Amino acid sequence: MSGALIFVLAVVLVALVLIFAGVKTVSQGTNWTIERFGRYTRTLAPGLHFIVPFVDTVGRKMNMQENVLDIPGQKVITKDNATVQVDAVAFYQVVDAARAAYEVQNLHLAITNLALTNIRSVMGNMALDEALSKRNDINNTLLAVIDQATGPWGVKVLRIEVKDIAPPEDIVVAMGRQMKAEREKRATILEAEGVRESSIQRAEGEKQSAILTAEGRREAAFRDAEARERMAQAEAKATSVVAEAIAGNGVQATNYFLGTKYVEALSKMGSSPNAKVFFLPVEAAGVMASIAGIGELAKEAQARGVEASGRPRGSVPNAG
Repeated sequence: MSGALIFVLAVVLVALVLIFAGVKTVSQGTNWTIERFGRYTRTLAPGLHFIVPFVDTVGRKMNMQENVLDIPGQKVITKDNATVQVDAVAFYQVVDAARAAYEVQNLHLAITNLALTNIRSVMGNMALDEALSKRNDINNTLLAVIDQATGPWGVKVLRIEVKDIAPPEDIVVAMGRQMKAEREKRATILEAEGVRESSIQRAEGEKQSAILTAEGRREAAFRDAEARERMAQAEAKATSVVAEAIAGNGVQATNYFLGTKYVEALSKMGSSPNAKVFFLPVEAAGVMASIAGIGELAKEAQARGVEASGRPRGSVPNAG
């Protein structure tokens, strides 16, 4: 092999090595930092890039996707001295690869310790009942504090969720008894309110019924009084007519009216379904006198009629 050929092969080999060392392909979802002699110079986004071989080197390969960080459980003492076991989960995303690579050592461990510290701080200022009932408030407070603290690291904390708050066994038993007593209390109150409401409704119904009954009686009494008044007016008018008849016909008219009343009374007594047989102190003389009076009146009325018919009617005088 000649020297020229060896030189060409060496040049080709060096060119291949330079191309391999200078061409970099960054995959989607990651960013690479480039260092020149150990100093950060730039960040490579996803795609094909060229760097100076043996001068520029890849520093850190940062994952720019959303990351899930499991916060381990820890014991936390609440404001009312109750010890609870708390664990959580955090979601964060690197937004600045250079800061995340060079501003903090071991990013995951830093965020984990920061979350543990703030969980103890936030829940330590709350009573146990408050911590159990205000989990959303705890999450929001932790998110605001930790996101502010991790901002200089080029990290955006998206969510922090407290997964479980586990009180000791004796407190759980006491809470169960308290919950049972509260439910029994609410059931008793609801039952009493139901009885009171039903009593009120029943009394209201009885009141309305009494009012309607009284109004009915008042209306009936009013109409009954009106009927009696009209009957009295009719009786007075009939009495006036009878009095006028008696004044014009004397004793015979009196006997006539008494006789008709007497006969009407006997007719009613005879037509009664409950008394088919009855005894009366019949005064034959009075009845006969009444019937005689009726007969006299009839005769007198007949005579008046004949006299009136025989009386010459008015005539028109003859002319001339």
